[in-house]
Amino acid sequence: MGELNIEIVTPHGIAFAGEVTSCTAPGEDGKFQILEGHAPFLSILRIGELRIRMKDGEKRLATSGGFLEVRENTISIIVESAEFADDIDVSRAKEAERRARERLDKIGDVDLAKAELSYLRALNRLKVASRK
Repeated sequence: MGELNIEIVTPHGIAFAGEVTSCTAPGEDGKFQILEGHAPFLSILRIGELRIRMKDGEKRLATSGGFLEVRENTISIIVESAEFADDIDVSRAKEAERRARERLDKIGDVDLAKAELSYLRALNRLKVASRK
């Protein structure tokens, strides 16, 4: 299996850059996988798990949505956040999920979308962390 170059960028800098054999991403219309030789492609990413496979193993990241582009065996990913499964503080993520759930129970329609996104991000972090 061939290799691809990948770069995952957040507002805080490059979260990961290197060679991978595949990348599975949470697209707006569902998960998709990119392998060597993939056609040029652009996709919106939703909150979810980004999985990158390398010759020596696999890494999973919790992402909060963004954009992905594939061109000439290069994957460029721009996301608001990208957190490796091993780096997720599970107790902090559980607390964030609890606070978001409480906000959902107490707020009106105006803040509903923001509260739902906070809740989905917290659940995603917990899901990715559980797959270490």
